[in-house]
Amino acid sequence: MSTSSTRSARGVPGRRTQPEDDASRADGQDVKQFVLDTNVLVYNPEALFVFKENDVVIPFPVIEELDKLKKGEDEVARNARQAIRHLDRLREAGDLTRGVRWGDLGLRPGVGVSTGANGQTGTIRVVMGTIERPPALREQKADNEIIAVAWELHERGYRAVFVSNDLAARIKSDSLGITTEDFQNQKVDAERLYTGYVTVETPGALIDELYKERMLPIDRLADLLAIEGDDGERIERELAPNEFVIFKDAEDEAHSGLGRRLADTEQVIPVVGPRKPVSGILARNVQQTMALDLLLDDEVQLVTLLGSAGTGKTLLAIAAGLAKVFQEERYDKLLVARPIMPMGRDIGYLPGTKDEKLEAWMQPIFDNLAYLLSTRGSHGQAAESHTTEQRIDKLIADGRLVLEPLTYIRGRSIPHQFMIVDEAQNLTPHEVKTIVSRVGEGTKMILTGDIQQIDNVYLDSSNNGLAYAVEKMKGLGIVGHVTLARSERSVLASLAAERL
Repeated sequence: MSTSSTRSARGVPGRRTQPEDDASRADGQDVKQFVLDTNVLVYNPEALFVFKENDVVIPFPVIEELDKLKKGEDEVARNARQAIRHLDRLREAGDLTRGVRWGDLGLRPGVGVSTGANGQTGTIRVVMGTIERPPALREQKADNEIIAVAWELHERGYRAVFVSNDLAARIKSDSLGITTEDFQNQKVDAERLYTGYVTVETPGALIDELYKERMLPIDRLADLLAIEGDDGERIERELAPNEFVIFKDAEDEAHSGLGRRLADTEQVIPVVGPRKPVSGILARNVQQTMALDLLLDDEVQLVTLLGSAGTGKTLLAIAAGLAKVFQEERYDKLLVARPIMPMGRDIGYLPGTKDEKLEAWMQPIFDNLAYLLSTRGSHGQAAESHTTEQRIDKLIADGRLVLEPLTYIRGRSIPHQFMIVDEAQNLTPHEVKTIVSRVGEGTKMILTGDIQQIDNVYLDSSNNGLAYAVEKMKGLGIVGHVTLARSERSVLASLAAERL
């Protein structure tokens, strides 16, 4: 048997043996052959089903790597197991080495699934056998074996596309002349990410009218919001629900105002900030005023806060949570969760009970609680003679303050709670979806983080769950967002965040 026929029999990419030819599925154009790297499936197992009518090619080393990653309780292991389960379903539907049309699985479009025209779908196939590699890929590495599959397709004249979230792998693939992409399906433009506010220069009379009448029709701002495009054409800009407007007097820089489009109405209302401290703290800049306005508004059920170190994201969220749970009693519990994601080298297994292990991971939350409870006065919980640690312990013992890693959130329903997820930039879009979908009736969810400080090796500023949530959830009446711009932790922290 010839080499080429051996390869075809063992699943090396070629024309599928399905009755329907590729060209008939793509209006006369050959479909693309998307070769997926392991990290794409670890990032999103549903990546198998988002390439519409094009074909997905899985090199055999990818399955071997998934098998090594599947053991464990973290999200990487869960995603590896989910990808393997998807492939197992496809195996039951047909011969994976020859290609199985995934549309036959009856998956629902719109939820991790996208089809081509008229619902057309491609095939998913696993490539086995030894592929002759170019000299640049001679070294026996899984990455080289995976890239070699895309290289052979490219050499045989197919429209091969190598898809990887690994920058080094993309560079190697591109150097071989292969069309190379990162996984764009859940990416956002981090440079143009929604900030939650816009600044306009306006006549002073309009600012006075906003505060006098207590509202301002959005159409009065149409000319102020419009911008000029690159070609000089006027571009209308729509104010999103719960988006803020910073008004600056064109003639008097000391005269300014702040407004917010009220949910799904056509009105902008003035924002003045809380008249008294919230858990002992006051906003120090206009973005913190915006954040507190959203955090204290019970009609806004999801708030995302983004900003660099020291901008007050976590402190403001916890302060608002303490006020809402222990002063106003609007919610039953204050739940604070963080992903278990160390910065730098991990210190290994921690001794002790679950609570003792958790204390190390939740120390940043304890620091904020200690600051609020020690220097900002009690919240009706304990006498002044009690230490800060005793007061925190009492809140936890009463069951009204809950600190948990996100590991324990999956599968739960969380009603009537003020829930804060800190360091959300270390979560994937799928994880954020899982967490937010846990929210029950009467719960307010806060996501905080800094997309420039990501410790998850599979994520960057464009594909992390926090940035994805900001961009995809904007425009909803029950969602609000603010990007905090200025560090208020200390002069040193502010300089470090700016210069380092």
